Amino acid sequence: MAKGQSVASFVEEKLTPHIVGIGYRVWDVEFVKEGAEHYLRITIDSDDGITLDDCEKVHRLIDPILDELDPIDCSYHLEVSSPGIERELRKPWHYESAIGEKVEIRLFSPDESGKKSYTGKLIGFENGVAVISTDAGDKSFDISKIAKASTVFDF
Repeated sequence: MAKGQSVASFVEEKLTPHIVGIGYRVWDVEFVKEGAEHYLRITIDSDDGITLDDCEKVHRLIDPILDELDPIDCSYHLEVSSPGIERELRKPWHYESAIGEKVEIRLFSPDESGKKSYTGKLIGFENGVAVISTDAGDKSFDISKIAKASTVFDF
């Protein structure tokens, strides 16, 4: 692992070719500590959606690779899952893939109108700026100002 590189980015870099090779996309990788436990979470996606069998298939593929790479110096739980129907948008390509979908955007701090949360249809994403169409008109957000963005499914 390169000096200064996070566990998540190292794992994503090393595992992505293997996961893509069996027909899936790596949506996200995160390494987190919750209480006394550590979790390596690999989120996968595909055009056909993700089933439990898909998660198991990827888990079985990457578990021995992780054992060989040994990127984590403590015990951890490996989790493989789908991004879900209401998926978090973290990377530029996540926003691009969600164009046309209903999204919720929460900002780190209130904007000029005093609001921190917006919901609308994502109508564009370019140069790090997400544009949503709301009842009050179109709104643009630089992703550096977005605390959390996710797709919204109306049940």
